Parts: sequence; structure tokens; C-alpha cells
Amino acid sequence: MTTSSPALDAPVEASERRAPFDWKWIVLGLSVAFTVYIAVIPLGFLLWQSFRTPQTAAVDAVFTLENYITAYGTTETLRLLWTSIQFALGTAIFAFGIGTALAWMNERTNTPFKRVFFALSIIPLVIPSILFTVAWIFLASPQIGILNLVAASWFGIEEPVLNIYSLAGMIWVDGLHYSPMAFLLMTAAFRAMDPSLEESATMSGANIFQVAWRVTLRLTWPAVVATVLILFVRSIEAFEVPALLGLPVGIQVFTSAIYQAVHRYPSQVGLASSYAVALLVITTVGVFAVSRLSSQGSRYATMTGKGFRPRQIDLGRWRWLTAGIFLVYFLLIVVLPFAVLLWSSFQRFYAVPSAEALQNLTLDSYRFILSYPNLGRTVLNSLFLSFSAATIVMLVTAVICWIVVKTKIRGRWLLDNVASLPMVFPGLVLGLSIMIFYLNVDVGIYGTIWIMLLAYITRFMPYGLRYSTTSMLQIHKELEESAAMSGASWSTTFRRVILPLLKPGLLAGWIYVMIVSIRELSTSILLYSPDTQVVSIVIWELWENGQYVELSALGVLFIIALFMLVLAAQWLGKKYGVKE
Repeated sequence: MTTSSPALDAPVEASERRAPFDWKWIVLGLSVAFTVYIAVIPLGFLLWQSFRTPQTAAVDAVFTLENYITAYGTTETLRLLWTSIQFALGTAIFAFGIGTALAWMNERTNTPFKRVFFALSIIPLVIPSILFTVAWIFLASPQIGILNLVAASWFGIEEPVLNIYSLAGMIWVDGLHYSPMAFLLMTAAFRAMDPSLEESATMSGANIFQVAWRVTLRLTWPAVVATVLILFVRSIEAFEVPALLGLPVGIQVFTSAIYQAVHRYPSQVGLASSYAVALLVITTVGVFAVSRLSSQGSRYATMTGKGFRPRQIDLGRWRWLTAGIFLVYFLLIVVLPFAVLLWSSFQRFYAVPSAEALQNLTLDSYRFILSYPNLGRTVLNSLFLSFSAATIVMLVTAVICWIVVKTKIRGRWLLDNVASLPMVFPGLVLGLSIMIFYLNVDVGIYGTIWIMLLAYITRFMPYGLRYSTTSMLQIHKELEESAAMSGASWSTTFRRVILPLLKPGLLAGWIYVMIVSIRELSTSILLYSPDTQVVSIVIWELWENGQYVELSALGVLFIIALFMLVLAAQWLGKKYGVKE
């Protein structure tokens, strides 16, 4: 059986066969140089700045250890570290617990309507973290939280039942928001696992919970640990939840400490850099642990050449309880947050739902947003950054993964590691390192949209690389050899053979990078200027100004637009993806 490609069937033009110059080494060299430039140099300047004193008009910056002494020389730092670890570990365990329970019910039981719930569970990933956090402030704030007011009205409870402004509240909001990530990761693990060992345990007399605890979870142990580590790394770098829920009551983690150090007067960039170094160490250890675990996962392999049919446990009447759990979960992560934002957006001033408040419904907040100064430019900035970042990331990573996968160039593993380096950069730390670099190396892009584009490209390069590499591994080398034997140059082969065959992976990666770029806040918060604001920054400023109903209106419009964008991207993927 021979493999053919439309790109190989088309005749190679004579001018391409006789091309006097092959652009191969220029394209490869520029891609490598660009990757090293955006991934390594900002890190170097971040470390360099952490050993410098602030420069003023009268005093030059000098080498010092004062930043590290200030950051780590007091017991306050130990409290900061302990709070950060508590928040990240609590969030990871909470999100994992919810996601794994739902994944088990989805894959291993006969819960009704579970296909519908699976589709709906992806929706929260579209909602930006800042909007999800604001929605839960409206729901569970001790003063204005709807749930607290309902508890007081219905049950006569005077003291607030819920307090979102606490470490537990921070863990609740962040863990709930990212539980769909745990759900998707563990669903894949359960789906790929041969259920024969579970069946053997059942035949030996084990009940449902014993099988789940002693067999299912142990067989998926690598996925369990990897999921918890991924959630921990993501939580330790979170900015929105600590900033909105922690700072107002004095609960600090590393990201909020970095933000405060930069925004002091005078700005303490060196101190922020020293905090960032600790955060980099923590995330680096987490990412390294995930990669090591992935390389050793074969010891837990249960999928072989023998076919199997996933087994479902008959829950009997209890299946309606699991369906109810899915329904409550969907209400908590989608319906209630969106409903409270929608309600708030129709008020002149924020008010809890009541018969009296129904008399005050208005569209004033939407009129305000639609007439907001430079709204058109803000939306265009967001679209430009997301589309440009996604396109550049996927094109550059296509070249990088070709070098890593298809060549035998010495040191190609180092290039893969360099391209993956930004994965250990928390968004706020990346923004800080890029800010420091372009403050010291003036090339004319500081304060422009181009510095934000570079930041987005750097931040999401590792994710684009994973999508490209997965697809590149599936392309057999004989296709390139056939093109070369037909007289095609490397550039022609890459353009007419490799890129068309990479299209499914490139398109999937492009959609992902585009979505996460358009809602990015932590990287943008230190780099934007009045002319380069994006939608997430406007939401942040509205919150800072206390314009809650206007923020709600913009949030509703933003969520709807993002949801429509995801649907359009999925439609494009189905229409233009490679058909089997």
C-alpha cells in the first residue's frame, strides 16, 4: 500500500527545480535565532535585574544583594511561600477531586445524559478567569453576595455563610474554574485504560468504591500525578484570583507580591525580579516532574494490541444521583456565574435580585460600553494580538519541530528544550522579564503593541510546539524523499508537502493559542499602554474603578463573543481539516 499526497501529485515547477538558492538554512537559522531570542534573553535580564539597585536620574544602578535580602531575609517571606503553596496545592487537589469524580462517572458509569454534560463541561474554559472571579464575588461576597443574602432572607442566618475573601474562597474559585481541565485529562486516562482488571476485582467481590480506589486510580497513577502537578503549576502562577480575592484582605502570594512591587512608587523592579526567581524555581521543578513522570509512564501501561470495549458500571437508581451531581456542577461553573453577570449588566447600580430591582432594569451599562472611549481600538488590538500570535507561533513551531523530529542535527534536543523554556514562566513573570529587557535595550517597541505580541508569542510557544510535534511524528520521511527525488527543494517540500500534512495539528494549535491569547491578562498587565489596551485590561480597569455593572455588560458581551469564536473555529477545523 502506497501513501500519496495531493502535494506530490502536482508537478513541481521548472523554476523551483532549478532554483539556484535554497532558503532552507536561512529559514532554519532565523527560526532558531528567533526562538532563542524570545525564550532565553528575557530570562537573563530578569536574573540580571534581580541583582541591581533602582536607577534614578541622580544615581546609577549598581550590583547588590539587597533585593534578595529584602525578599527572603524576613519571616514574612516564609509566610508568603507557605501561603502560595497552600493556595496552589489546595487548588490542585480540589480541582483534581472534582474533575476525577466527574470523569469516572462519565467514563465508567451509565449516568444519563453524560454526553451532553461532557460537551457542556468545556464551556468554562472559554470564560476568562477575571470574569469568573468577579462573578463569584457577586455570588459569595460577605456584604453583597447573593447566596449570603438568600441564606439570610430564607433561613434567618445573620452571619455570612460564605466568605469569598479568604484562602478557602480563593481555592474554591480557582479550583472550580480549572476543574474542567482535570476532567478532560482524567477522562482521556480512563478512556484509554483496559477495564479487564476492574472486572477481575468485581468478580472477586470488591464493591464499586473499592474497585475505583484500589484498581482504577492506581492504574491511572501517572495521569493522576501529572494532572495534579499541572494544576499545581497553573495555580502557583495564577494572578487574577489572588489579586481580586487575596489582596483586599491582605492575603499575598508570589504573583500578587510581584505586582505590588512593580506598582509601588518608586517602582521596585529588582525586588519583583527576586520574587520572580523563586516562582520560576517552583514552576521549573513542577514542569520537570511532569516530564519525568511522562517518560516513566510505560510501567503503568494497560493498553495492548488486544482489543477491548470500555465497561460501564450499572448504578441502578443511583444513576439519577450522578446525573444530579453533573447538573449541580454545571450550575456552579456556568449558569450561576453567567446569570449573575447578566443580571448585574441590566442594573444602574449593582443590586441583588429582588422585585424592587426588577423595576430598575436598564440598558445603560451596554450603552456605556458601546460608547466606551477607544473600544473599537481595544477590540481590534485583542483580535490582532490573538490572530497574529497564533499564526506566528504555529509557523515557527512547525519549523522547530521539523528540526527536532526529522533531522539528526547535533544539539536538536537543546533547541526543543529552549523552545519549551517559556512553559516555566508564569505569565506575570514573563511580562516582568520582557518589560525589564526592553527598558534596558531600547529598540523602539516598549509601550507599543509589538512588545505585547512578542510576549504572547513567547508565552504560548511551548503549547504550539506540542501540537506541531504530535502531527510531525505522523509524517513518514519517505514523503519528503519522494519530493526530493522529483526535484523539489527543501522550501518547496516544506511548503507543499509538510505544511499541508501538518494542517490538522496546526489548525488545532492555532485555535487553542488564539483563544487563550484573546483572554490573557497576567502577561499584559505590566506591558500595556493607553494605546495598546486589550479587552481583559479594560475589564481589570473597570473593576479597579468600581464600575461593576459596566464590567458585567462587557463581560457578557466578551463571553458571548468568545463562545461564538470557538464555534466558528471548530467549524473551520471541520471544514478545512484533512479528511480521512
